[in-house]
Amino acid sequence: MVKVAVAGASGYTGVELLRLLVGHPLVDICAVTSRQHEGVPVNRIFPSLTGFCELSCEPLDVDVIAARADLVFTALPHKSAMDVVPGFLAAGCRVVDLSADYRLNDQATYEHWYQSHTSPELFSEAIYGLPERYREQIKKARLVANPGCYPTSVILALTPLLEHQLIDARSLIIDSKSGTSGAGRGIKEGSLFCEVNEGFKAYAIGNHRHTPEIEQELGQLAGFEVCISFTPHLLPVNRGILSTCYASLVKGHSTAELLDFYQQRYADEPFVRILPEGELPNIAYVRGTNFCDIGLVVDPRTGRVIVVSVIDNLVKGAAGQALHNMNLMYGFNETNGLEIVPTFP
Repeated sequence: MVKVAVAGASGYTGVELLRLLVGHPLVDICAVTSRQHEGVPVNRIFPSLTGFCELSCEPLDVDVIAARADLVFTALPHKSAMDVVPGFLAAGCRVVDLSADYRLNDQATYEHWYQSHTSPELFSEAIYGLPERYREQIKKARLVANPGCYPTSVILALTPLLEHQLIDARSLIIDSKSGTSGAGRGIKEGSLFCEVNEGFKAYAIGNHRHTPEIEQELGQLAGFEVCISFTPHLLPVNRGILSTCYASLVKGHSTAELLDFYQQRYADEPFVRILPEGELPNIAYVRGTNFCDIGLVVDPRTGRVIVVSVIDNLVKGAAGQALHNMNLMYGFNETNGLEIVPTFP
């Protein structure tokens, strides 16, 4: 049994991690932390966990937690994670970090989009935790940087096209939509029910912090620096991300031909489902799961391909992918704790 701790258990990602971990056959949850709910049983904060997790939230004391845990999930905001991750590693723990603090390879880029970094020496060690791209590296890692939700949906949507050099990577336009849980559990005016319900809006155009992460990974696939147009939107739903990616084809390919590339690329991936020609993904069909569904259409009139991908932002976009990474790090079956049928409707 692997003893795991969840640092930052009182947010949406934290409770989603606990929901998945309690069903994992080879995991013992040894600690949950929350600064604002210290001493409160986690099933009081989230009654959905009643009968499944009886632990009480405790302060985030690195030495105390590290003495009990083999692996720590740091479900903390950026900056808060970098304050504790080096300590956990020094104490011998492995870490799956769900913040943005170790996703970027370049200190200057991180500090341009976020803030000063206190442990940039870990950038070269951190493995970007997208199993479909970095499976073998993740298996050996002691620090995994769990990808962001938008980047997960976009990178999986475009990987086969860039690997086969089928598109002009300079032509990429990405239009993504997310449920409100992506904004976190904190009270924010823009996330209030009356602000979101029956509304639909774009935000952070040209300056969303996931932009450099997407560009970094797509650039590695393309073999040169990539600059994208990325526009996120807020959907009036609880969870789910739908990304629509537009790119110019280098030469003529039919929808069926491109789908064949996707089927071959993801044939052995347990959590990527390629839809047949004529069908497109819907966030309703991945809710609560670690699946990424992908569909595409070639528009011969414009010479473009339009790829649509959907994920649950709290699962494949956060907690589920973190659990998938843990399974790889410990040599477990990759689907342990993640064999979940989507809820519908």
